Amino acid sequence: MRKRNVVLMILALLALFFFYLPQITQKETYTLDEAASKWAKGKFITIDGAKAHYLERGEGKPVILIHGFLYHTIMWKKNIDALAKKFKVYAIDLWGWGFSERLKETEYSFDRYSKQIIGFMDALKIPRASLVGQSMGGGISVYTAALYPERVDRLILVDPAVIPYPTTMVGRIYQLPYVGEFLNAIPGDALMKSNLKSVWFYDPAKVTDEYAGEVLRPQAIKGSSAGAMYILRNVLKDPYVQKEAEMLARHNKPILIVHGREDKAVPLDRSQKLNSLWKSSRLVIFDRAGHTPHEEYPEQFNNLALEFLSH
Repeated sequence: MRKRNVVLMILALLALFFFYLPQITQKETYTLDEAASKWAKGKFITIDGAKAHYLERGEGKPVILIHGFLYHTIMWKKNIDALAKKFKVYAIDLWGWGFSERLKETEYSFDRYSKQIIGFMDALKIPRASLVGQSMGGGISVYTAALYPERVDRLILVDPAVIPYPTTMVGRIYQLPYVGEFLNAIPGDALMKSNLKSVWFYDPAKVTDEYAGEVLRPQAIKGSSAGAMYILRNVLKDPYVQKEAEMLARHNKPILIVHGREDKAVPLDRSQKLNSLWKSSRLVIFDRAGHTPHEEYPEQFNNLALEFLSH
């Protein structure tokens, strides 16, 4: 009986620890306006009543860059200026990320994000654009092209989260009730920096303190963690945008798929399946690259993207 009471006490203490640590070590110390005035480098526009931050470069046919989970416009830092030599390039912060507005958690979905992209195009009077999306941003690009085919010219999908794939061990841990909130509340960025190294990059040396700081800085905005946890548990799950991927196959759009051979987040075979599904697609595999090959090999990616978008 005494042993059982000790075990129950330990479990109770652990439960209290998991529940109260996020309250005690609150890392979200900025409002959106405070963070934006301090760090945002782009412009702002209101779409469907919600503020969105974006970067704008160059002249020519419009290209919209759509980041993946955890990231924001910083994801395209090594690509946007190169692409802007031939195109009008926009990099947008999705709602809940970067310096765009935080929504109520249950509002996040592929459909809502697709409407953000179309609303962005409407607000800036862009009748038609090519979309470049990484991971979740790739899924959003596919969803948008399937439902609004007349608004999308070409697609570049980088390690796209489109059809079901096994969640990484790190992802499964974060999806557990209260555990994700607990891990997000641990002081400092050491844990998230480790996740960037192990999940997003093949070469961990490329994740410097400066780089990790730029990526993670907007997580200090109030409402960030709650939105991220909702998306991880309720949006990035089966069936993803499989139905829309099948719809897209009927439109015969030019699609370039780029995938890192050593991607630990989205397995290469998912892009191989998509390449088989879409008869007008082409798959290019980057060796010694992880989930963000456009960042690990920007010159190679930029040349490839420019060549594809120029046709």
